[in-house]
Amino acid sequence: MKKLSLISFVVFLAGAMFFTSCETDPIGTGNENSILPDRFSVDIPDAISQDISSKKSVAIDTMKGNNIYEHLTFFIHVGEEAAEIVESIIWSIKVYDIDRIKTLTYESDDDGRIKNLVVEAAPEFEDRLWDYGLTITDAESEGNDDGGKAIQIFWNENPREGISLLKPYNIDRRSDGDILDAMFRIDYSEAGEMGYDAHMIVSITDLPSIDPLLEPFAMNAMKMFVGKKGDFVDVYGNSSHPNAKLLTATTGYNWAFVASGEDNRDVAAAEVGLPLSTLDATGRTVLLEEYSIKNVFTGEVKAVWPNASDDLIEAWLTNTEAPGFFDGNGFVQGGTAPGDEYNGVAGRLEGLSPYNPKTIANLEISFN
Repeated sequence: MKKLSLISFVVFLAGAMFFTSCETDPIGTGNENSILPDRFSVDIPDAISQDISSKKSVAIDTMKGNNIYEHLTFFIHVGEEAAEIVESIIWSIKVYDIDRIKTLTYESDDDGRIKNLVVEAAPEFEDRLWDYGLTITDAESEGNDDGGKAIQIFWNENPREGISLLKPYNIDRRSDGDILDAMFRIDYSEAGEMGYDAHMIVSITDLPSIDPLLEPFAMNAMKMFVGKKGDFVDVYGNSSHPNAKLLTATTGYNWAFVASGEDNRDVAAAEVGLPLSTLDATGRTVLLEEYSIKNVFTGEVKAVWPNASDDLIEAWLTNTEAPGFFDGNGFVQGGTAPGDEYNGVAGRLEGLSPYNPKTIANLEISFN
């Protein structure tokens, strides 16, 4: 019986949500004749995808907009890591020479449990027929409601496109017991159906609850679109934070965001709205303008200090203007572009809009 260590998902999911760092490098030598896709993600420019996990969660009562923007780059980083994990899994599986339809059993080096792997032709998922499908299950759990499913990947070879579904608990029972229900999904396509050379949609659900006194801004779900067109990479989406609070007792915010970065320049721009996670609304006018960082913070400050002067409020609202601008070192400033090199990314924001916050708070992912 062969052994295989795929990935310790606790490093990503639990680690990311607890603000600890992780790295995901492809492993395994692979097979040139493999039918598995060799690419399943879109790389996001570093300017808007940054690991700030070494930093403590910043107290928002300072009312600095850069804190909101810095958290955004980390949430985007989490989504990008999810897609990179999928590619790592694919590379790991390639050691089994997946060049045809096959079934095999192996012992996982992650948790020492038996896993079953099945590759089939022409599976159906979400009313589509795919060229191939791959399913890995935890053998002892196949009688459970989730069928013991750990990974499912459905893909087409030409053009390259596919959907992957992952449940960490069924991959590694030893390390991922604290994220029993967490799942994530990656939709990837190079078919150009959304006007991009390649795009991916990253969805994450059912992350574990964290003591709000420890991590008040921890998220429990997110959905993020990433599209690459030439040298530009556009990103939009939402992350749900059920325990997030600013100054008042209002609880449960949604980071609704749009962003764009440029591959050949280390520059990016982003807009962030802070609607409540329960808000049932769409469109950038509501999500990014009515609920802009500055508007939400202004309302919070006036609710707590109704007699504060306009000058004092303005001083508190440092860097809350939109858009926010970034370089390779992170957030630079809000409102005014630092230079003409930002014109391209700033100009792309108007065509982007986040998802409905309520749909993200209620997001579900399920296996086939």
